[in-house]
Amino acid sequence: MVKLKSLYKKHIYGVMGTLIFHILLLCVFLLSGIKVKKEIKEKPITIEILTEKKISVHVEKKTMELQKKNNFTNTPSNDDRNENAKKSRQYIGNFQKSSTKDEELIKEINAAKALASDVNNQLSKKIPDIKNFKMPEKTTKGMDPKSISNTIYSGKSNIHYLLKNRYHVRLPIPVYLARGGGIITVDIWVAPNGEVIRAEVRENNGIQDEMLPAYARQAALKTVFNDDPQSPAPQHGTITYTFVPQ
Repeated sequence: MVKLKSLYKKHIYGVMGTLIFHILLLCVFLLSGIKVKKEIKEKPITIEILTEKKISVHVEKKTMELQKKNNFTNTPSNDDRNENAKKSRQYIGNFQKSSTKDEELIKEINAAKALASDVNNQLSKKIPDIKNFKMPEKTTKGMDPKSISNTIYSGKSNIHYLLKNRYHVRLPIPVYLARGGGIITVDIWVAPNGEVIRAEVRENNGIQDEMLPAYARQAALKTVFNDDPQSPAPQHGTITYTFVPQ
């Protein structure tokens, strides 16, 4: 017991000093922790949104800095200007030539279209079939062939045919049917016995009455000439019908 008291008295101050040191050290840590917590604060996050204007200004600023740094200039020289002007004139000249050629080509295409349309219209026109249409006739039965004329008049209208060494025996007269006027020529091919075996109307764009070619063709097919065994087989001739408006 005496030994414990002596040990206590001997070491009490060291123990107390160590304990006090640790208590102070703990206090220091606690106080420093509180201070750190007070100093740590959340800072707001700032995001800068670059607008198109800011970007443009930034690019221009960087471009100017680069130009100053490299001592660079965008101002073209006189040679460059002359070359650019020359190229511009050449381009304008080529463009004008191309435009002129295009206009000429368009005109040619339009003309070709108009011609094709006209041809199609002509081809699409069909002569009506009027084989059974009755019309008056001139006959030469009992007449002297030498007194027969190849031109027959019906008022102001007339019929004239050309067929070598032939005269008409029966000649239909369609001219009184006309509502419009005009001259129609029909190519005919005649057999040795005098019958017309083929008739084709010649084109006449001046005819307004579309029935006139039909009347003329059917009249020609019904025409009969004198027989001639010595004539060509077939013999070619024409009949011309002069229509006067009725």
